[in-house]
Amino acid sequence: MTKLTLISDQKHPLKPVIEGAIHNEMKLIELGIRKTEKRLKHFETQYSLSTDEFLKQYQANQLEETLDFDEWIGESRMRTRLTEKIQTLQGVQFAD
Repeated sequence: MTKLTLISDQKHPLKPVIEGAIHNEMKLIELGIRKTEKRLKHFETQYSLSTDEFLKQYQANQLEETLDFDEWIGESRMRTRLTEKIQTLQGVQFAD
């Protein structure tokens, strides 16, 4: 568990501002995940492979290097990073 303490010299409450910022960031990440999922589905349809199967074959050097495959790998990694970020933000709790 990571703890973070924020101190502000302003009179306005800080908690609602931070909660709103986290909420907005989560919305942006969710949008990014949806876009990434759409792009992954495009590759899966185009090549008749699931992303998991594609990655297995690619890592086993069973596929040639192409620009599409580089993009597919990038989208897969992006989905992983975005998913990790949103999970981190979902786990944020505020101490009173």
